[in-house]
Amino acid sequence: MNSIPILKERKKQIYHKGEGVFDLTCDTKSLAGSVSQRACVFCGSRVVLYPIADALHLIHGPIGCASYTWDIRGALSSGPELHRMSFSTDLRERNIIFGGEKKLYASLVQLIDTYRPNAAFVYCTCIIGIIGDDIDSVCKRVTEEKGIPVLPVHSEGFKGTKKDGYKAACESLSMLVGTGSIENIGKYAINIMGEFNIAGEAWTIKKYYENMGIEVVSVFTGDGRVENIKRSHGASLNVVQCSGSILRLAQIMEEKYGIPYIRVSYFGIDDMSKALYDVAAHFKDNLEIMKKTKEIVRNEIDAIYPDLLRYKKALSGKKAAIYVGGAFKAFSMIKALRSLGIDVVLAGSQTGNKDDYEVLRDMCDDGTVILDDANPLELSKYCIEKRRRSIRGRGKGKAYRIQVGDWIL
Repeated sequence: MNSIPILKERKKQIYHKGEGVFDLTCDTKSLAGSVSQRACVFCGSRVVLYPIADALHLIHGPIGCASYTWDIRGALSSGPELHRMSFSTDLRERNIIFGGEKKLYASLVQLIDTYRPNAAFVYCTCIIGIIGDDIDSVCKRVTEEKGIPVLPVHSEGFKGTKKDGYKAACESLSMLVGTGSIENIGKYAINIMGEFNIAGEAWTIKKYYENMGIEVVSVFTGDGRVENIKRSHGASLNVVQCSGSILRLAQIMEEKYGIPYIRVSYFGIDDMSKALYDVAAHFKDNLEIMKKTKEIVRNEIDAIYPDLLRYKKALSGKKAAIYVGGAFKAFSMIKALRSLGIDVVLAGSQTGNKDDYEVLRDMCDDGTVILDDANPLELSKYCIEKRRRSIRGRGKGKAYRIQVGDWIL
């Protein structure tokens, strides 16, 4: 089989550990024509904000942008499900020529009257940046008339990458934080940040902390509620998981309210345990919290360890290719997969920075492919090549023969 070629403009965003000097290019716009897996600024803002279940989410722009809905990343809610409805101002040619502010105002008024949300987020798309609609003034007007926060999200897709969308979302959230009462919030209280409750995991994590004796004021933003976000400045600590998406908000809250933050991960038993221990250690004046934490960790590991041993027996020697949104998740996944005897032969992310990739380089074995902003062709190429080499080494067949059963993708 001939090797699949790589676009020459992409070569500096790919590194084979052990071959040459590490100088991976990242934090750049996606190469035109490469079919990048990275999304636009608008998409990044939606990832962060849409799990807020009792808020209205209105996309100001053509109807096509509204295809990015709840169902692309199904964040679960324990109550209201307004976030599952995708609304758009559906701008047409006439609106684009003469402006869409009147249509935005009318859409907001109608939707707020119909659904009675606790807040509304208005997302700018590319065309709004071009025609120059003043959505800030429209949002301010509707806020005054309807008595709920109506927050602009400056997420014009062409302004940068998905990471810029995260920042736009954090800026909007910061306008909501600090507007609620912090009465009755205890001393041992945290916010869970960067957790989006895709499969209900936020409920499990929250329960762990509560069983430790920790109060959870707000989750940003899985199963999120507007009122909890408003009063989140009453917490004593921000616990940040997906740092790429929500770290900016943690930094704003530290600057404005003096709330420190720590970075954690909930992937794998090692990092999950460390996350709980790190929070307990922060509240070191309460020894009972650490005592309860040790009991929780011990009981949970005792319950699942026999199953992990069975999985390790079945999976040992298999290979994994990891490609994630934020690079921070890849660190935990590499450790978790190694604990099961699985070799990681490819690791990459959509939004990693230099520091992230240096950590990946140090974690990975020689020969591992490290990629920034990959595309399907590249991922296919390296999966095929890694499979082919392993067959030659074991003498089990021809170079082009691929068995999906040998892969954990």
